[in-house]
Amino acid sequence: MADALGQISIAELKGIGPAQSQKLSRLNLYTLQDLMLHLPHRYEDRTRLTPIVYLAPDQGAVIEGDVVHTQIQFGRRRSLLVTLRDDTGQIAIRFFHFSKAQQLSLAPNRRIRCYGVPRRGASGLELYHPDYSNALEEPLPTTLTPVYPITEGVSQNRLRKIIQQGLKRPDLALGLPCLLPNPDFPDLIDCLRYVHAPPQDADVQRLMTGLDPHQRALALEELTAHQLGLVKLKSQLSQRRAPALIADQALINTFHQTLGFTLTQAQQRVIEEINQDLGKPTPMLRLVQGDVGSGKTVVAAMAALVALTAGHQVALMAPTEILAEQHNRSFADWLAPLGLTPTLLTGSMKASLKKQHLADLESGSIRLLIGTHALFQEGVLFERLGLIIIDEQHRFGVNQRMALRDKGRNSDTTPHQLIMTATPIPRTLTMTLYASMDCSVIDELPPGRSPVQTSVLANAKREAVMSRLDAACQMGAQAYWVCTLIETSEVLNAQAAEAVLAELSAALPRRSIELIHGRMSNSEKSAIMARFKAGEIQILVATTVIEVGVDVPNANFMVIDNAERLGLTQLHQLRGRVGRGKAQSYCLLLYQPPLGPLSKQRLAVLRDSQDGFYIAEQDLAIRGPGDILGERQSGDIAFKIADLARDDDLLPIANRLANQIASRSEETTQALMKRWIGVVERYQQA
Repeated sequence: MADALGQISIAELKGIGPAQSQKLSRLNLYTLQDLMLHLPHRYEDRTRLTPIVYLAPDQGAVIEGDVVHTQIQFGRRRSLLVTLRDDTGQIAIRFFHFSKAQQLSLAPNRRIRCYGVPRRGASGLELYHPDYSNALEEPLPTTLTPVYPITEGVSQNRLRKIIQQGLKRPDLALGLPCLLPNPDFPDLIDCLRYVHAPPQDADVQRLMTGLDPHQRALALEELTAHQLGLVKLKSQLSQRRAPALIADQALINTFHQTLGFTLTQAQQRVIEEINQDLGKPTPMLRLVQGDVGSGKTVVAAMAALVALTAGHQVALMAPTEILAEQHNRSFADWLAPLGLTPTLLTGSMKASLKKQHLADLESGSIRLLIGTHALFQEGVLFERLGLIIIDEQHRFGVNQRMALRDKGRNSDTTPHQLIMTATPIPRTLTMTLYASMDCSVIDELPPGRSPVQTSVLANAKREAVMSRLDAACQMGAQAYWVCTLIETSEVLNAQAAEAVLAELSAALPRRSIELIHGRMSNSEKSAIMARFKAGEIQILVATTVIEVGVDVPNANFMVIDNAERLGLTQLHQLRGRVGRGKAQSYCLLLYQPPLGPLSKQRLAVLRDSQDGFYIAEQDLAIRGPGDILGERQSGDIAFKIADLARDDDLLPIANRLANQIASRSEETTQALMKRWIGVVERYQQA
C-alpha cells in the first residue's frame, strides 16, 4: 500500500528553504505526512468582528478600527502604545517588543484588524502583542483559526500557511491513504482537513475537549498504531526460546511450611499463573500488579525458588538500595533454610567485594543476585540466568530492562521476566503500554489488615496534629512525617525536612526523632531504617525516599506535609507505608491553603478511598500518564492526539483492529506504525 506522499520532504513545498527546514525539524517535521499530523492544540474564533465597546476581559476577540495615536511610553518597561478606535469606542494596544518599522506601520489613520485577549491595564482594557494586519487586504476567515505547537523562528501564521498549502494538494488522498477504514468514523483526509480548519459553525467546546468525531477518528487510528507495535512485540517474543523451568515440589512444600503464614487465594492464583509460564519453552513476560501490602514479594520469592531449583540463576532488580536491602533480608529469611542464600550487589559496595561477587556470578557460584541499577552495568555476567524479577518497574526505562535481559540471552534462549509494581496501573495504561505482557493482579490483602483512616487538614491545625502524634507515640506507635523538599524554598512554600526536624524536636522533646532523605549516603539511610524498624526511633522525618517498599509493621501513623504538591498515586504509595500491622493506622494530609480545585479533588479521592486501582484511574484523569509513570516511561506514550483518559472507550476497538490488521497485512501494519509512531524499532524488542 503506497504511502508515497508522506515521504515527500517538507523542503519540496513552496517557500521552504534549508533554513526554514532546519527550524521545522525542531518540531520533528521532516515530511508532508509529519506536517499533516502536526495537529492544533486549541482554536480561536476569528470569523466575526466584536465592537470595542463589547470587549470582555480574558475573552479573545477580533476588532477592527483606525489608529488614532501612536507613542513610545517610558516606565518600568519601554513600550509602544497604540490607540485604536471604532464606531463604539477605543482601546489601547501595547507592544513591549517592537521595531522602528513596526512603529511606522502603526502610524495614525491606518485601519487595522487585531486579534487578542483583552487584559486589565494602566488605561483600562488593553491588548498586549495582538496579531494584527491591514484590514483592507483580506476578508475575515470563514473557518476557526488553529493554534499549533511552534518553535523559535516558526510563527503561527507561517506554520498555518505551510499546512494549508499541504492540505490543498490534489494528490493528498493518494499519498495519505485511509489505512483504517471504519464506517463509524469520517475518512482520514476529511478528518485532517476538518481539524486543521474547522468550519465557522463547528462545536468549539467539543474540539477543545477532543470529542469531535473527526478528532476521535484520528485518535482511534493512532491508538491502533500503538497497539500494532505491542501485538508485533508479543508475537516476536513468542518466537524466542526460553528454558522450561520445572520446580522441585519437595522444596516448594518445605517453603510453604516454613513461611509462618498462609498465602491468600489471590497470591496462590498468581503463583500458579507464573508457574505455568515458567514451565513453557517460550519466555515469560508477566506483569504482577498488587496494591501496597498485598504480598508481591513472597510471590516473587516463589518464582525465584522455581528457577533456582530448576538449576538456573535469578536476578532481582529494585530501584533503590533501601528496597534492594529489604528484599535481600526477606529472601534470606525465606530461602536460607532451604540452602539458598541471596547475594546483594549495589553501586555503593566496596570494589573488592563487588569484584568477588562478579567472579562468583560468572562462575555460577552465586545463584540469586539482588541489587539496583548495578545489575545491568558492564562487567555483570551470568553463567545461566533463567529468571529476571524487576520490582517497581515504572522506575526503570525500557532500555534498562532490556539491558538486564540481554545479559541472560545466548544463542539459544532468553530468560523469563517477572515484572512487579505496587503502583496500580489504570486499565487504559495496561492496555496501551503493557499489551505485550500477560498481566496478573493480586487483588486481595492479607487477613487482619484494617483500612488506614485518612484525614485532610489545613496547615493551621499543625499544632493539634503534633499533639495527636505525641499521644500516639505515648501509646507505643511509630510515625513517619513526610516532607516534599530537603531544603527550604520560598518559591515552592513547602516545609523542608530539616526545618520540620527542628520543629518537631522542639515541640516533642521527649520523642526520639531522626531525619532520612535521598542525599544521605546509602549506609546512613540503611542504618537509620534499621534503627527505625528496631523501634529505636519513634518519629522518622522523611522525604519521599520512603515511598517504595519500606516495611515497618509497627509504624501506624503518618503525616504528609504539603500533600497538595503530590500526585494521587504517590500519596497512595506513601500511605501504604502504614497499615502493615494489626493496630489501627492513621494518615493525616496537611495542606497549605488556598487549595485549587484539582488539589481539592485529589485529596478528597485519597481521603475517601483505599482502592489503589480506583485511585490510579482518578490520577490518570487528573494528571495524565506521564506524571503517573514517571519520566522514564512517559516518553513511551507521547501521543499526537489520543488521550488515554478521554479515549478509554476506543482502546478495546483499537486492540481488536490491531489484531485483525497484524494477521492480514504486514504492509498496512508498517504503514500505520510509521505514520503515527515514526520509528518502530523500540517495538521490535523489549
